[in-house]
Amino acid sequence: MKRILVIRFSSIGDIILTTPVYRCLKQQSECTIHVLTKQSFASTLEANPYIDRIITIQKSVREVRQLLRDQKYDLVLDLHKNIRSVRAKLHADARSVAFNKLNFKKFLLTKFHINLLPDIHLVDRYMQTVKHLGIVNDGAGLDYFVPERDKVNLSDYTDMKLDSGFVAVTAGAQHYTKVLPVEHLIEVLAGLKMPILLLGGKQEATRGDLLAEKQNNIVNLSGKLNLNQSADVVRQSSVVMAHDTGLMHMAAAFKKPIVSIWGSTIPGFGVAPYYGNLSIRNALFEVHGLPCRPCTKFGKSSCPKGHFKCMKNQDLAGITKAVKELFALNIQSNAPLNG
Repeated sequence: MKRILVIRFSSIGDIILTTPVYRCLKQQSECTIHVLTKQSFASTLEANPYIDRIITIQKSVREVRQLLRDQKYDLVLDLHKNIRSVRAKLHADARSVAFNKLNFKKFLLTKFHINLLPDIHLVDRYMQTVKHLGIVNDGAGLDYFVPERDKVNLSDYTDMKLDSGFVAVTAGAQHYTKVLPVEHLIEVLAGLKMPILLLGGKQEATRGDLLAEKQNNIVNLSGKLNLNQSADVVRQSSVVMAHDTGLMHMAAAFKKPIVSIWGSTIPGFGVAPYYGNLSIRNALFEVHGLPCRPCTKFGKSSCPKGHFKCMKNQDLAGITKAVKELFALNIQSNAPLNG
């Protein structure tokens, strides 16, 4: 039985995008899978049944170097490919395969808008690292498993009747240029009459309160839930409206219809909502034709040009309409929107 170490330190979204690798390895081969990641992201994978052990670090791989040496791995899959992962591979002292981050091509795209990126999703690029083992993508999409202790009883947070469904909405994102301005988000949500639950971290709590003040059908859960609890709210939702965030990938893992909104980043980086071979209705909104876009791989704290047209010029009425239509379709089918 092969002993395999998979390295992926961050981010939440990227870690979720690695989940088909664990599932396909486990189901298609005899192996033990360990994952090396940062402590702050470990909860994303802790209930995953395809992972045998999660090894965590706070800052440096030196914290676990002896542990890595003692494991006697047969193979290391480097799905992060940075200085830290190189050091981890040296400590593990095993044959390794690293995925291609295509950083130079991303640099050309963000700095000179020369697009040489292949038309392939990041998930499929991760899967290329196990192709030599005879492992193939099963097409079942992403995984997210919520620990039993983090299952959420929504009646603990709201008196609204949610039996007919609700929309989960990301209140914000880590980077300014990946989020609709609050006045635009207010306009989008004003056209939605179904229950809306806002999700986000503590940094989005104030923004969420401002949104919730505008409508009595909005409940702000930002900063009130841990990561797995937020995932469980997504699991129970009917439709998800999200920026380019980890929550968007959570929603895809639960096979939810998603209305995704893109600003300074683009789905062309290979990070659009991923459903594998499943056909799930979703809608993607971005402002086409801006010569400055994309300006970053990850997001920025401010618009480099000062105009922020990638978010300010969004089709707000179209976003509202898409959420309403997907919500109505989901209520009719009373199931994830397949086909």
